[in-house]
Formats: sequence, C-alpha cells, structure tokens
Amino acid sequence: MRFVLAGGSGYLGTALRDHLARGGHDVVRLVRGDARSRSESTWDAYQGQVDSAVLASADVVVNLSGATIGRPWTRSYRRTILDSRVKSTSTLANAIAALDAKPTFLSQTGMNFYGDDRGDEVLTEDSASGGGFLGGVVTPWEGSTRVAAESGARVCLMRSGVVLGPGGGTLRTLQIPFRLGVGGRLGDGTQYFSSISLHDWVRAVDFLATTDSASGPFNLTAPKPPTNAELTQELGRQLHRPTVLPVPAFVLKTALGELSGLLLGSLRGHPRRLLDSGFHFDHPDISAILRSALHG
Repeated sequence: MRFVLAGGSGYLGTALRDHLARGGHDVVRLVRGDARSRSESTWDAYQGQVDSAVLASADVVVNLSGATIGRPWTRSYRRTILDSRVKSTSTLANAIAALDAKPTFLSQTGMNFYGDDRGDEVLTEDSASGGGFLGGVVTPWEGSTRVAAESGARVCLMRSGVVLGPGGGTLRTLQIPFRLGVGGRLGDGTQYFSSISLHDWVRAVDFLATTDSASGPFNLTAPKPPTNAELTQELGRQLHRPTVLPVPAFVLKTALGELSGLLLGSLRGHPRRLLDSGFHFDHPDISAILRSALHG
C-alpha cells in the first residue's frame, strides 16, 4: 500500500515509517521545506496547500501533525497548539474531499477529547467529551475531518493515550527522577494513566489502515490502564530504583502551572472499539508496556 504521512519526522512518525517500511509499504512524507527525494512532498498546512496528485496516489493518508503540548501554555502558544492541529487536518480533509477516488484518512487526536480529569470513570468511544483547554482543542481538531467523511472517505480518529517506547518520548522524562533516586507517585497517586506501548501503537495504526470496516473514533490505549501509583511502583521495579518520595500536588501545581493537569488529571481510557474490531494488544498492561519500552 502507499501511505502519505504528515508529521512523519517526530517520535511517532519515525516509528510508524519504520514499521510500514518493514511491512513492504511505500511511504511519502509531507514536509514543510523543499522535497529532497521522491519519498517527500512539499506542503503548507497553514496556507491550505498540498499536492492533490500525491494524495490521489495514496491508499492511506495519516496526519500526526501538531505542536508539542509540553511547554508553557501562554496565550500565543495556545493558539499555536490549536492551529497546528486544526489547520493541518483541515488542509488534508479538504483535499481528500475534492478527490474522485478518496484514500482512507487516519487523523491523530488524543485522549483529552474526554477532558482533563474524569476520575475513575471508564472512558469508551461512546463517552461524552470533556472540558479544559486540551478538550477544547480536540473537539474542533476532530471536527475538521468531517468534510472528508461527508464526502465518502473512510475516516478514523485515533484518540491516543501516552505512547511509551524506547529511545525518547514521554518515557525519557518519566525516568529522570527515578534514575536520580527520587522517584515517587504524583499527588495522591489515584489518577489513571492511559498509555500504550509504541509497538502496539504502530500496530494499531496499521490495523486501522487495513481494516476496511473501521471508521470513526478509536481509543488507542491499552485495555488495563494503571493508576499513577501503580505506574510509579512498576517503573521503579523495572529500573531497580526506590519509589519512596511522593511529590505533593501543590508542588506540581506551583512548579508547572497548568501543565500539572497532564500529570494529576485522571483519564481511564478503554479501547472498546479496537477490541471489538479484532485488534489484539501484545502489551495490555503497564508491566508489559514498560518491559517493551525499557528492555525491548
């Protein structure tokens, strides 16, 4: 199959490209600068410019574009977070809608569709949307795919949990306090942490790309999410480091401001539609996820 990939230079995009290449697929990456090979195509998401011929040649278009959320949310950067997602998705959705033969469109969104903190509520794809800044980003982000779906394209919304894998991403940040010997639960530790191994995430994207009956929202998160206390205990065990120094919630709020909500909020995601569609997780719980990420 031929895939066109936006956001293909980041941690997830690089892993997905490698996975697809191993599967014998052809991947064309959309780039902001000049295309330097036949495997690249120039686009400008903010100006709504993309080569329609490149999209017309694709079986699947995958959008992973979006500015990082791991930096202070100033007023101007809030706009960057929103625009980088909505404008890239709109550019691709509008271009796909205009094609006669339409490729499948897989659009990365996020578990924050359900808000910042839903306690111990089990969140399936049928659960209501939530509030908060990121919840307010995901709603228009997903809405910008509607024009492609209404035109007849098969569209999947990938509400991904935190992806944990080797060599970078969130796991690198999580390991820092443990390797310094000061790891511990965050806040009271009861908040749920929806996550998925990098291995299962790329498999899930591939599954959605090649399952013709799949459309609509899918939670890309392992079926047995841990609490923060369980994550902390398991990470300490696998790193052979102590987990005896909890970080009070007020310390995180003082140090990180609004970003603390990413660590203290509770989202108990469940991948009901993936499981019902026949997808099997190789790493269904945090022990398996961390073992894959840390030890291969």
